[in-house]
Amino acid sequence: MSDPLATVVKLCTAIGEIDAAQWDACANPDAGRYNPFVGHAFLKALEDAKCVGDGTGWLPRHLVLEDDRGRVCGVAPCYIKTHSQGEYVFDHAWADASHQAGLRYYPKLQIAVPFTPVPGPRLLVRPGADAKANEQVLAAAAIEVAKQNGLSSVHLTFLDQSAQQSLAGLGYLARTGQQFHWQNAGYRTFEDFLATFASRKRKSVRKERAEAIAPGIAIEHITGAAITEAHWDAFHDFYVDTGNRKWGRPYLNRAFFSLLGQTMPERCLLVMAKREGRYIAGALNMTGGDCLYGRYWGAIEQHPSLHFEVCYYQAIDYAIAHGLARVEAGAQGEHKLARGYLPVETYSAHWLAEPGLHRAVEKFLKRERTMVAESNDALTEMGPYRKEAD
Repeated sequence: MSDPLATVVKLCTAIGEIDAAQWDACANPDAGRYNPFVGHAFLKALEDAKCVGDGTGWLPRHLVLEDDRGRVCGVAPCYIKTHSQGEYVFDHAWADASHQAGLRYYPKLQIAVPFTPVPGPRLLVRPGADAKANEQVLAAAAIEVAKQNGLSSVHLTFLDQSAQQSLAGLGYLARTGQQFHWQNAGYRTFEDFLATFASRKRKSVRKERAEAIAPGIAIEHITGAAITEAHWDAFHDFYVDTGNRKWGRPYLNRAFFSLLGQTMPERCLLVMAKREGRYIAGALNMTGGDCLYGRYWGAIEQHPSLHFEVCYYQAIDYAIAHGLARVEAGAQGEHKLARGYLPVETYSAHWLAEPGLHRAVEKFLKRERTMVAESNDALTEMGPYRKEAD
């Protein structure tokens, strides 16, 4: 067993400086719980495509923890941020309060997967007796990096709950958020799942599914080597259209999707809608362990209920057919509730250098955690599942 004190933390300006096998031994040591987004290939695709890096507001400064033998025993995907875009745990109000007080909020330090509101590990350590201690070393090192470089704060977003709880002793504040996930209760078919709905809501889902394909739309599942550059061309057009309408500038470029298809094809699932021989809409999902992660959606034709079919119902169909335990459908969206996705808490941790801002945020987060818990309870009660026999 190595002594966690006999370690050194380094900063790397590109993930390519870190051996992929060593990174992944920390990020995904358990194949059954594989998270594609913290893997070396996904993060490197973001850098190689220049979605992150100079001029993007996401400057890679990855933390690497080595033991006294030079073996990598912990890593963290870390970025110096000059804005708060692409994070999905919103701190704009904190930045505004800081600026009003005459303080500088940017740059800050972000431990996260860029543009990816998917819960998972953020302090990535090799399993073993030293694992928890090494997580603490990485979290403490992030604070030191912030202090030494005059950064306002450190933010770990969408990390797992146990890691969040362990950071309180280092001065990190706990924050909760809300997403909507679907859980597989051992369903054999979509109809088995739908049988758990109240009668009226069951009819509504059937109506939506029929309405979605009524204009002669066919749905295709494409994965692995079957995904061609033509598929990525079409999907990128969908993604850009949605990005332009929703947040002004899409975060991901065309090169990223090609790199994803080259390095992680077996993890990609495109659900594509075709009408009259032409792709008109699609959603990109990724698989990992026992989960299907819904990521991006777009369309160049608008049809009633098509979004629900391509993003939510088809994901459930796929998960049931492949024995996956859950579908995580991404950020926000109470509209997912009626489709069988129930609210769950998400977790983040925040360290702020300025004591006054720290105290103000701490008070805010205490109230917010109560509100999130109450909202989750209320929304779960409003879910579509029957509470007694119809």
